[in-house]
Amino acid sequence: MEGLRRRVSNVWAVAYREASVMRHDKTFLGAVLVQPVMMLLLYGLAISNEPANVRWVVLDREPSALSRRLVAEVEATGYFEPPQWVESYRAGEQRLAHGDATLLLVIPKDFRRDALAGRGEVQLLLDGADPLISARVGSYVAQVALHFDAGGRRLEVRSAQGPSMGWSAPAAVSLRPRFWFNPTLRDRDFFLAALAGMLLTNLCLSASSLGLVGERESGTYEQTLSLPTSPIEIVLGKLLPYVAVSYGVLAIAILGAGLGFGIWPRGSWLALGVLTLPFVLASLAIGVLVSSVVRTTAQAVFLTVFFILPSMVLSGVMIPYQLMPNGIRQIGAVVPLRWYQIGLRRIVLRGGGFAEVWLPILALLAIFAALLALIRWRLKPRLG
Repeated sequence: MEGLRRRVSNVWAVAYREASVMRHDKTFLGAVLVQPVMMLLLYGLAISNEPANVRWVVLDREPSALSRRLVAEVEATGYFEPPQWVESYRAGEQRLAHGDATLLLVIPKDFRRDALAGRGEVQLLLDGADPLISARVGSYVAQVALHFDAGGRRLEVRSAQGPSMGWSAPAAVSLRPRFWFNPTLRDRDFFLAALAGMLLTNLCLSASSLGLVGERESGTYEQTLSLPTSPIEIVLGKLLPYVAVSYGVLAIAILGAGLGFGIWPRGSWLALGVLTLPFVLASLAIGVLVSSVVRTTAQAVFLTVFFILPSMVLSGVMIPYQLMPNGIRQIGAVVPLRWYQIGLRRIVLRGGGFAEVWLPILALLAIFAALLALIRWRLKPRLG
C-alpha cells in the first residue's frame, strides 16, 4: 500500500510540473482555445451541400418573352448569379471548359411555339468535374422547368439519356442534360484529381514547420545566423530540398491515379509542373512561418495541424468551395490549396493548359511573396 501511494505521488508530482510548464505556454494554450472555435465556425457555416452563387451561361437562339421568363425563374431560385449571355454554342462551351461557368442553358429556336404546343425542349450542359454541384444544379433547373407555366398550361420535364437524378418522365418540355468532363458523375474523379494537392499540403507544412524550431532546440540556429547569409537566403536554402521531394510525391499521385484508376491528366503536363512550383513554395513558406513563431517542436506540430485542417475545408478540395457562403468563401482565397486544386482540376479533368491556370499561378506567387515578407520580418538576423 505504501508503494502504491508513493507511485501515485510521483505521478502527481510529474503531472504538476508539466501542468506548470503548459500554463506558461501561451502559444499552445491559445491554439487549444482557438481551434475548437474555428472548427465550429467552419463546420457550422462553411460546409454546406446547397449550391450558392452558381455561375451559368445562357444561349437563347430566338429571344422571346417566354424564354426570358424561363431564365428569370431559374435565377429567382436564389442559387444562381445573374446569367452571362453568349451568342454562340462555341462561346458557351469555352466558358464551361475554362471553369467560368457551371452550366450552359441552350434555348433553341421556336421554343415559344413548341412550348405552347407542349413539345418544347431546352438543353442543359453541366460541368461534371464537380459532381455534387452538377447534380444539385441540374435538379434545381429541372424543378423550375417542371413548374413552368407557358400560356396557362403546366410544362413537365423529361430527362434524356444520362445519369438519373430523379427527374420525371411525361413531357411538354424536355430538358436534355449532358455532363462534361465527368459524364458518369463519379466522385472518385473529383477527389483523385486533387489528391496531389492534399498530399503536398501535408508534406510541405509538416516538413518545413519543424526546420527552424528543430535547430533552436539542437542549438545550431545561432550558428546558421552567424553565416554570411540573409534570412531569405536561409529560408530558400531550406526549402529547395523539399521542392524536389514534392515533385516526387506529385509523380506518385499522378501515376497512382492513372495506373490504378485510369485518371490521367487530360491537359498540359508542363503546365501542371509549372503550377506545382509556386504552390509547393507557398505551402513550405507557411511551415517556415509557423517554425519562426513557435519555440518547441510540439508547438510546431500542433500549429501545423491547425493550418492543415482549415486548408482542407476552405480550399474546396473535399467540398466545392462554390457551396460556401459569402465571406467564408473569400477567406479561403488566401489558402494556397484553393488555387492549386482549381488549377489541378482544370488540367486533369478539363484538359486545360497555361491559358486556364495562369490566374492560379499568379495567385500562388502573390501568396508566396507575402509569406516571404512575413518570414523576413520574423527572422531578424540577431543572436541571443
